[in-house]
Amino acid sequence: MISVGPLALALERLFAVLGIVVFMATANWIGRRHGPDSDKAAWRALLVGLVAARLGFVAQNWPAFAVEPLSILYVWQGGFSPLIGLVSAAIVLVISLRRSRALPPLGLAFMGCAGAALAATALFLASAQRPLPQGVVLQSLDGGTSSLDDRMGKPFVINLWATWCPPCQREMPMMVTEAARSPVPILLVNQGEDAAKVRAWLDGKHLGSTDVHLDPNQNAAAAIGSAGLPATLFVDSKGVIRVLHVGEISRAALLAGLRGLE
Repeated sequence: MISVGPLALALERLFAVLGIVVFMATANWIGRRHGPDSDKAAWRALLVGLVAARLGFVAQNWPAFAVEPLSILYVWQGGFSPLIGLVSAAIVLVISLRRSRALPPLGLAFMGCAGAALAATALFLASAQRPLPQGVVLQSLDGGTSSLDDRMGKPFVINLWATWCPPCQREMPMMVTEAARSPVPILLVNQGEDAAKVRAWLDGKHLGSTDVHLDPNQNAAAAIGSAGLPATLFVDSKGVIRVLHVGEISRAALLAGLRGLE
C-alpha cells in the first residue's frame, strides 16, 4: 500500500494506473512513427476497457448494487473485472488497427503492460495472505475487552476506521448495516479514539454500535501493518488474512469478500 498522511491507497490500483500510463505513453510513441490512428485506437481501447471492466463487475455483483444503484458510479471505491476489461480493450485495438502496421507493436505493448500489472497485483495479493498476528485485544464501548485470538476457528472481518477519516465516514453506514445481518462477524474497530467520542459520532449519524470495538492504542493497525485508514481484512477460519482491502470499500467488494470466506 502507499500512504498519504494517515490515509492509504491500495497498491493494486497503483499497478493498474502505472500499466495504463506506460501503455498510453508507448501508444503515443508508436503513433509518431505509424500515424495518429494508433494513438486514437489506444484511447478508444482504454475507454471501452474501463467501462467494460466496471460493467462486468457490476453484473457479477448486481444484488449489492441493486440496493444502491447510484453506487455504480462510485469508481473510486474500486470494483473492476480485469479480464473483461482487457479482452474488451484488445478487441477494440484489433478492430481499430486491423489494416495498420501499428497493430503488432501496439499489441505487444498492450500485452506487456497488462501482463506486468497483473503479475505485480498477483504478487501483492499473495503477500497479503499471512497469519493474523496474535495477542490483539479490543475494548467494547461499554468497557469490556475481547481478544481476536478467541475468534480463531471461524472466519471474520476486521474493519479499521476512525471518525475523522472521510472515506471511513462514507462507508460506515453500509458497514454497520451489513455487520448487523452478516452471518460472518464484521468487527468495526475504531482506531485511537475513546468511547465517548465514538458513541457520540455514531449517535449523531444514527448508527448502531453493536459491532463497534475500540482500539485506543491502535494495536490492531500496528500488528497488522496497516499504514492508513480505512482498511478491511478478511480472515479465514485458520486465522489467515485472505484479503486486505485498503481504502474505502464498496458493498459489492465487501459481500464478495464475505463469499470468499464461506
